[in-house]
Amino acid sequence: MAENDINYSEDSIRSLDWKEHIRLRPGMYIGKLGDGSAYDDGIYVLLKEIIDNSIDEFVMGAGRTIEVNLNDHKVAVRDYGRGIPLGKVIDCVSKINTGGKYDSKAFQKSVGLNGVGTKAVNALSTAFTVQSYRDGRTKIAEFAKGELVREEAEKETTQRNGTAINFMPDDSIFRHYRFIPEFVENMIWNYVYLNSGLTINFNGQKYFSEKGLHDLLMRHADTETMRYPIIHLKGNDIEIAMTHGQQYGEEYYSFVNGQHTTQGGTHQAAFREAVVKTLREFYDKDFDASDIRASIIGAIAIKVQEPVFESQTKTKLGSQNVGPEGPSVRAFINDFVKKDLDDYLHKNPATADAIKARILQSERERKDIAGIKKLANERAKKASLHNRKLRDCKLHLDDTHERRQDTTLFITEGDSASGSITKSRDVMTQAVFSLKGKPLNCFGLTKKVVYENEEFNLLQHALNIEDGLDGLRYNNIVIATDADVDGMHIRLLMMTFFLQFFPDLVKAGHVYILQTPLFRVRNKKETIYCYSDEERRNAIAKLGNKPEITRFKGLGEISPEEFGLFIGKDIRLDPVILKDANIKGLLEYFMGKNTPTRQQHIVQNLRVEKDDETVNPVVLDDAEIKEVA
Repeated sequence: MAENDINYSEDSIRSLDWKEHIRLRPGMYIGKLGDGSAYDDGIYVLLKEIIDNSIDEFVMGAGRTIEVNLNDHKVAVRDYGRGIPLGKVIDCVSKINTGGKYDSKAFQKSVGLNGVGTKAVNALSTAFTVQSYRDGRTKIAEFAKGELVREEAEKETTQRNGTAINFMPDDSIFRHYRFIPEFVENMIWNYVYLNSGLTINFNGQKYFSEKGLHDLLMRHADTETMRYPIIHLKGNDIEIAMTHGQQYGEEYYSFVNGQHTTQGGTHQAAFREAVVKTLREFYDKDFDASDIRASIIGAIAIKVQEPVFESQTKTKLGSQNVGPEGPSVRAFINDFVKKDLDDYLHKNPATADAIKARILQSERERKDIAGIKKLANERAKKASLHNRKLRDCKLHLDDTHERRQDTTLFITEGDSASGSITKSRDVMTQAVFSLKGKPLNCFGLTKKVVYENEEFNLLQHALNIEDGLDGLRYNNIVIATDADVDGMHIRLLMMTFFLQFFPDLVKAGHVYILQTPLFRVRNKKETIYCYSDEERRNAIAKLGNKPEITRFKGLGEISPEEFGLFIGKDIRLDPVILKDANIKGLLEYFMGKNTPTRQQHIVQNLRVEKDDETVNPVVLDDAEIKEVA
């Protein structure tokens, strides 16, 4: 008998309490851990779990305002609902399967039905405080990593009813984390779009929406390129909004019971199918589905009883029915779209004509590049057998492996940088695509260039995004260029490529910039890598006695052994966040033919960095470069 069999006994079996299990397997409860550089990292799930409880109070008619305040590391949420019953304050945040949502009559269409969310926040925070205000009395309790550290007796208060929760995520679990305000702002906007009458005050700014999903599309769509006014339809437990633009690809925002299902699911698939079916019947023509959906931007929100999601983080709906005895999600959405969208088009012939014109334009564009596309795809298929530009990894996003979310494609400049990354990467999840010099500035060009330009075509095939994001092979697309003027220019050219032809890739949060250290500061005992002048100064102060300082001028200078430190668990990524829906205007300014205007902008934003006795070369501020995103 093997030795490990002999050691397997009663002593090998142990039971974990709730907080131990959450801390041992946090991914089961909140998905990705991450450092906050991705919109779906765990720290945002923690915040959402707390706000969801306040939203449920609003839905029940208790409290029309929620206060949310945060900085890089701390969060405070205060609602004005009914307040947790004072005798159950501790139980509600520290006992699994304890909560007020098991009464299906009270919370029939709530998302957080499992009684785990707030407990997970508690267990995964170094500091967690809950205070309930109820009928003139209040109670407060403080926790650390799920352990109760202080409890105050009930006392009188003049505060309005409600609940206040403050927490600080545990930096031993979320390494080097920080909250990015833009991601939180998107979350806040989605809450108010889906809850008419709700006001959320976020870091002193008021968020409110009158027209729901119509307002959502107005914020995300480029109004200058809309082909027709937004179609906005509402029914019992369903709301949709849609329009067509000029951008490539499709873009959808889908919600279930207020939950943003970023990975779609049965409701989003049904919506896409229903739009195609309805428009084919309305025009009495069998248009190609891709021509109907090309450049569409749509949103759908439904409410279902006892929703089934494909993970604890609830980013993809798996429910087939809208309730235990209700119709299928597919039939429910199809019936609504078929009737209400068809009625709308009959009443608004100008919109109907605009949609048909957009479909016919997509059809012409598709046929126009069909020949080029066929030749390019054949060429790419041959190249994939011995593609020197791509060093692939073993796992991909469309696999079922638990590490699929870690899959990353590094886009590098030149052979030296790609060589360093290739030698130090994790071959299971990290792939490398090497550019040959500066790519083409594709602003203003049609999608023909994606097939005519061999480098762009091979990149498109490496990512598998020709027909949309459904087949995307890597969760993270990381632009890894030198921190010099040429490197910044390549960043801009690559972001132009993605924003011009695959904007949904950026909007879905898949594109990042790799941050690599600018300096290495070391003495005989310790080495510190610094990503900014401030970090360099702090390192010098810490090591003292004139340590050795090395300035990294390019990625190729960094040895593979060192590079492994910068693309592993401590990788630093800056997400490319699209703040402005007017992509055409952004690209036209930064990448168009308005050279004198840009030259003036550069001159006005020159920065000279002085380092003691030396003056570094003048470079364009990285923050200015990022304005394109």
